Amino acid sequence: MPTNPTLHIRALTPSDAAEYRALMLEGYELATDAFTSTPAERSAEPLAWWQHRIHDPNNLGQAFGAFHGGALVGTVAIEYSAKPKTRHKALVIGMYVSAAQRGLGAGRALLQEAIDHASARAEVKVITLTVTHGNAAATRLYESAGFTTFGLEPMAIFTGAEFKAKLHMQLMLAPDSVPAT
Repeated sequence: MPTNPTLHIRALTPSDAAEYRALMLEGYELATDAFTSTPAERSAEPLAWWQHRIHDPNNLGQAFGAFHGGALVGTVAIEYSAKPKTRHKALVIGMYVSAAQRGLGAGRALLQEAIDHASARAEVKVITLTVTHGNAAATRLYESAGFTTFGLEPMAIFTGAEFKAKLHMQLMLAPDSVPAT
């Protein structure tokens, strides 16, 4: 639950698709290093694609929004695997908070909402995510929520000018119930 009373966090619904699309396109444009997709790629997607991204009809994904003053100012999504061998994992994607709205606690509240959603699924034992190497603010946020780095992928994305690495991070939801490897 957010500590900022002017901030409201909730699961997005397909009716939020236009506002979600606009916010994410802003993110793809202004935080290009944070995402593996380009603004051109995502702007070409039909509204139905965004509706599916908000809530997968097979219950394999859910996006959440942070609202401030009635406007969507931040978002994150969590995806689940349908494959039997990987159902124990969830993946955090699409974390973005509008630059003008940072400092309200939206990122932390959104991340916690995604963690809570994954934790409610008994089969999910670990949540993973990637963050662009060098994005100290995002890395600190994830670490403060208990995520730890388990790898670095060099040349994970090409920005058009240079290659950037991605940190792979994980949060063990029930570390005592996971067998040692």
